[in-house]
Amino acid sequence: MRGLWKLMWVEAKLFSREPMLGFFTLVFPLMMLFCFGGIYGNEPNDYFGGLGMVDVSVAGWTALVIATSAFMSLAVSAAAYREQGILRRLRLTPLSPLAVLAAQVAVLFVMTGLGMLLLIIAAKLVYGLRFDGSALSVAGAFALGALSMFSLGFVVAGLAPTARVAQVVGMVLFFPMIFLSGATIPLQAMQGAIRNYVKILPLTHVVGLLRGAWLGESWGQHLTEVAVLSGLLVVGVLISLKTFRWE
Repeated sequence: MRGLWKLMWVEAKLFSREPMLGFFTLVFPLMMLFCFGGIYGNEPNDYFGGLGMVDVSVAGWTALVIATSAFMSLAVSAAAYREQGILRRLRLTPLSPLAVLAAQVAVLFVMTGLGMLLLIIAAKLVYGLRFDGSALSVAGAFALGALSMFSLGFVVAGLAPTARVAQVVGMVLFFPMIFLSGATIPLQAMQGAIRNYVKILPLTHVVGLLRGAWLGESWGQHLTEVAVLSGLLVVGVLISLKTFRWE
């Protein structure tokens, strides 16, 4: 356990020294908030069921932070550790593969949660963000969504031969999802068959569960999202452990 805490502390320091990671996790969501908030405001709108643009978008922007951490940070850094021989050195320590994965997940989970908290505070102070749900329910939805997406990030890292390949694959997965899952553009604004096709995207289910929890809906109303994300988490962890390589 002591070795795990030390590794987590090292990961936290490495995160703080990488400005790009901090930007996309902490700053970029705020840019989305002020950009869309400045354009559309947050006045109640019948199109959104009496809520404002910001009210229905915060959950999606939180999912955006999660996806950024999973595919643009976790997948690339894990693959880079293997490519640069860092994992080979860690192999000489008593740490298990699970401990190495857990340290990275723990640090990113905390930083992603901080990004969500900053987003909510800014939206509340500037746009009067409305909240009709339970904080505990939102926290649970955030945890399930984040861990399921992180597991997919580890799958990418385990299968990619190099960090550059992991970055390319991560981008290929990341950009379609952020535009089609409801993370940046509300699903209400999408027309026709595209609303059915987006259901195959993992991030769509993260957005749906987070938005439902934010609006006060019960988890029973989102059993599909819970089942999909839980399945992704289990399968992702199993594949990650199977494909984990020290070098």
